[in-house]
Amino acid sequence: MSVKIQTVGVIGAGQMGSGIAHVSAAAGFDVLLYDLSQESLENALATVSGNLARQVNSGKITETDRTEALARIKPVKQMDALASCDLVIEAATEEEAVKRKIFQALCPLLNPEALLATNTSSISITRLAAQTDRPERFMGIHFMNPVPKMNLVELVRGIATDDKTFDAAKVYVAALGKTVTVAEDFPAFIVNRILLPMINEAIYTLYEGVGTVDSIDTAMRLGANHPMGPLQLADFIGLDTCLSIMQVLHDGLSDSKYRPCPLLVKYVEAGWLGRKAGRGFYDYRGETPVPTR
Repeated sequence: MSVKIQTVGVIGAGQMGSGIAHVSAAAGFDVLLYDLSQESLENALATVSGNLARQVNSGKITETDRTEALARIKPVKQMDALASCDLVIEAATEEEAVKRKIFQALCPLLNPEALLATNTSSISITRLAAQTDRPERFMGIHFMNPVPKMNLVELVRGIATDDKTFDAAKVYVAALGKTVTVAEDFPAFIVNRILLPMINEAIYTLYEGVGTVDSIDTAMRLGANHPMGPLQLADFIGLDTCLSIMQVLHDGLSDSKYRPCPLLVKYVEAGWLGRKAGRGFYDYRGETPVPTR
């Protein structure tokens, strides 16, 4: 029997979680958005509402679509509210210890048939699945940021993931109107395995004085036709996230080519995490972003 997904739980109301809630609700799924912080939940709903309004203005959806999608998202502060979900997607901080704790608390509350997924961008699906009571019903559903705009979703099976779980995930992603790419369970999967070392190399290029922030970003935008430069992109992703993915690559593959650039480490230690912190490789506190080096 195939698994039918109607109610989707999302754990974490940050940038990724709110995006997953948005696209799921817009596709007709009932969504329970869980976060411990009331402020995060309120911010998430405001973000979703604003993004849906932009889609109305650009003619992609109607005002009725917007109000119906918003009505399908229910914010919850108690994890046991997720008991009725058919699929729960964890989109918490990119820290393995945090994710493990969430799954250990969540599993006893869920219907035994419910599917579990993680939106991790780099951590082993097999290892996370082993922390749950349902490794065969667990997999990676990795959305790209920003979720409403990006068409790709990486599906990653753990060693124990069964075919029914994989097929149900494919049907869910297709319902969102997104394209699946299947990645094997290796550190950082496909997109970040290629993208993050490029960003790290751009930071090394800055660190070694080969170019300034502006010259590096201009070079890659105009010379490689990238929509944004690698340092601007790093700020958008969050330098803490970039660093944690590089550390996962370095630890998991034991290859010196994945060593995080010391300058990236320094920025993270300074709390200059990019756009969300107001400073990273650019300073965002004024009218227009200004390079910090």
